[in-house]
Amino acid sequence: MLTSARSQAEADGARLCIAVVDAAGGLAGFLRMPDAFSISTELSIDKAWTAAGMRLSTADLADALAKETEQVRSGLLRRPRLTDVPGGVPLFSAGVLVGAVGTSGGSTEQDIRAAEAAIGTYLEKAP
Repeated sequence: MLTSARSQAEADGARLCIAVVDAAGGLAGFLRMPDAFSISTELSIDKAWTAAGMRLSTADLADALAKETEQVRSGLLRRPRLTDVPGGVPLFSAGVLVGAVGTSGGSTEQDIRAAEAAIGTYLEKAP
């Protein structure tokens, strides 16, 4: 999964940090591409953790929060690791959450494409 995300990032000309977590949000794999922004390390992990914990992409979380009251939005986003920055994508197999991927360091589109490439690799190899 890390290799697929990195390949997509390289094709896009992006320098990313890529995190893979298990269903509980525990870090299962991490890769920092050369010259990736230092801040992207923690943000990629937080994106993956959020996607696993909320069971939806961080981009979709932003849309979901937009429908909530300011109190709910600000309350959730004050949580230390929760983020609505796009680039976190949950991974489901046969309808069961098995983990998530978080990517950070590129544009919104680059981050999402790299995360989706990682997810696609897993799904292609899943039994």
